[in-house]
Amino acid sequence: MAKTILARILVTIRQWFDSDHFPEGAQAVRERPDRFEWRRCLPFLFLHVGCLAVFFAGWSWTAVAVAAALYFVRMFAITGFYHRYFSHRTFHTSRAMQFAFAVLGNTSVQRGALWWAAVHRHHHKHADQEHDVHSPGLSGFWWAHIGWMTSSKNFPTNYDAIRDLAKYPELVFLNRFDLVVPAIFGALLFAVGETLRWLAPGLGTSGGQLFVWGFFVSTVVLLHGTLFINSLAHVFGSRRFATDDDSRNSLALALITLGEGWHNNHHRYMGTARQGFYWWEIDVTYYALKALSWAGIIWDLKPVPASIYAEARREPAGADAA
Repeated sequence: MAKTILARILVTIRQWFDSDHFPEGAQAVRERPDRFEWRRCLPFLFLHVGCLAVFFAGWSWTAVAVAAALYFVRMFAITGFYHRYFSHRTFHTSRAMQFAFAVLGNTSVQRGALWWAAVHRHHHKHADQEHDVHSPGLSGFWWAHIGWMTSSKNFPTNYDAIRDLAKYPELVFLNRFDLVVPAIFGALLFAVGETLRWLAPGLGTSGGQLFVWGFFVSTVVLLHGTLFINSLAHVFGSRRFATDDDSRNSLALALITLGEGWHNNHHRYMGTARQGFYWWEIDVTYYALKALSWAGIIWDLKPVPASIYAEARREPAGADAA
């Protein structure tokens, strides 16, 4: 028994550094029962406990500003690229920019772009049905929010679901060794903070302070902001379209996630680069994508088809607005 437990611990530790390491095979892991596992909680506990270091590092307006800026920049990397590009291919970009934004998204500590896209494509295929890994209607708020991520069943990347992305070895590398970028990111924050402490002492910051606020605090808030789409966007809000799932539109979630809160729109038509279908539906991610398209960094942003707007005019107003 002790040897079995030790073996599992060693495999888990190795998987923190090599996400594709499965001695029994990835498919065997995916066939395990879906359950809460303490060993899968350790990375999340590390991030949350790390936030308590603010009591030792202190705070400054510089550190708070860096944390806020990193929240918005990395949220855009998640919403604009992990979601709208890698998951749904709603626009085109160069291979270099594809890699650059995969790296930026990886600093969010939400694993690699390929795993993220594979899970999300699976969600759309089975939304609010038996095989949906994070449906609040089936499994409750906490499981839909973060519990599903503690189950080893959901850990392996289903490369069959992302063959269009898996052909890029640099993306596979980022996905397999998904702690490399966060580690470098944390070290850079510390180095920048120490540099500012020496060169601009008036800013009142330090390496430890930027590391705590820019890495731990900003990342934890970003993580929960992203996960609220799983746990709340199928519960609270209004329904413009009568989709086969419980997706809803919410202004509050759209503000937190830079536009992802228009979730009922998205589930009705996932093939567009915008989720706020109308001008009054604030979609900051789409505005940023438009700016990148004007700069020639991305192109061919897919619009909302006229048929979808016509359908919206025919649908009665949704209920349960929040």
